[in-house]
Amino acid sequence: MFSKEQFAKLMDSTLLRPSATGEDIMHLCEEAARYHFATVMVFPFWLPLARRALQESDVKLASVIGFPFGMNGRSAKVFEARTAITNGAKEIDIVINIGALKSGERNILEDEIRELVDTSRMTGLTQDAKRTVLKFIIEAYYLTDDEKKLVCEIIKQAGADFIKTSTGTAPGGATVEDIRLIRGVVGSDLGVKAAGGIQTTAQAMEMLDAGASRIGTSSAAAIVDGYVPEDYLESAGRRRHS
Repeated sequence: MFSKEQFAKLMDSTLLRPSATGEDIMHLCEEAARYHFATVMVFPFWLPLARRALQESDVKLASVIGFPFGMNGRSAKVFEARTAITNGAKEIDIVINIGALKSGERNILEDEIRELVDTSRMTGLTQDAKRTVLKFIIEAYYLTDDEKKLVCEIIKQAGADFIKTSTGTAPGGATVEDIRLIRGVVGSDLGVKAAGGIQTTAQAMEMLDAGASRIGTSSAAAIVDGYVPEDYLESAGRRRHS
């Protein structure tokens, strides 16, 4: 069972709405600092503002690369990643080249993921001698189970830190089945981030029970507010005996 504080530290509080304003970003950061979330996830443009807003907090700054479709091309993604890290991102969520995967272009996919891992690691060390956390978004909704397993193996072998289910822009987001599948491939070696459509405490707990180790959501405060450790312990006991 998680304490309230531990539960909050599993949240990536996300604001990737194109109409968001600077005031919205400031509110996101203030809320995240108050709840002590793991990260705030914003577009690269907002990193300098969010970095200033979070400088006195324990919340890490995160951003997205190749978002939302992953089809920018390798050199563009590498430049995006370097720039995001330089602007303060401690974690970056990178959308894979979905088209290359669907086309069977394994070498293209492997080369891109490996270069992004290597470049981001080096840039992070150059900036502040701290390791950048890398999450690769596979957009599971569009993939067959075999494609999910293949890309998870590639990401694992490249030395990334997390596999993330979804961008939140596809018709479907995180599912318990996908979390179990991903966890079955990567074992305990990598983190698994559930994202896309997670708006309630019950949904978040389902993902964590299935093997997720981080939750990406635009409803982080409401999810944490709804978490009562004692109630969860009771419901888990009922499930075991049902």
